Amino acid sequence: MPETTAPATELASQYIAQVTGDLEANLKEQERIGAEIASLQEQLAALQHDHGVLVSMQQALGITQAPTGSAAEPKSASVPSPRRNKVGTAAGGKQKAHKSPAAPAKKTARKPKAKTADTTKTAEPTLVELIRRHLAEQTEPRSAAEISTALGQAHPDRDIATKVVRVTLEGLVAKSKAERTKQGRSVFYSAHGPKPTAAPEAETQPEPTES
Repeated sequence: MPETTAPATELASQYIAQVTGDLEANLKEQERIGAEIASLQEQLAALQHDHGVLVSMQQALGITQAPTGSAAEPKSASVPSPRRNKVGTAAGGKQKAHKSPAAPAKKTARKPKAKTADTTKTAEPTLVELIRRHLAEQTEPRSAAEISTALGQAHPDRDIATKVVRVTLEGLVAKSKAERTKQGRSVFYSAHGPKPTAAPEAETQPEPTES
């Protein structure tokens, strides 16, 4: 009897060691995958934030996404054409069944026109127009942060980011529709227009009326 119990205890100890090793490996693998999931979630959150900023910049620059939708639809409409030729050789009655998908394809092609019409309605007034009006009403240069804060208070229904406002201001400066000045490390913007020094000259001209 002692000879039979000795191998049994050795097998049990081997199973116990294997199970404990597998448990440790499993826990380490769970920790590794959990860390990867956390890093991926952080990357996803950063990408979603960048996506929102890029979309607002795209709207400020007046770029629409209508061409991408219209370009993808003619491909789906042209796919059934080779299938009709193959089925027509087998039986002429089956061609009528394949003609029906062509009708909804034409209807889907008209949808981008309605979207573009909606975008033109919501695009008024644009961010460029709002910034130019705000600069024209100011008597002193303003920073991009001050302009974005003022526009956000005046238009709470619109998501106006400081980065988008700064890019739009730089575009106006490039087109000579705004002026940019620096005070130390700060950058300020003002409306591009004539200097107010011409008003005193106009007031001094009516003086020679004494004769």
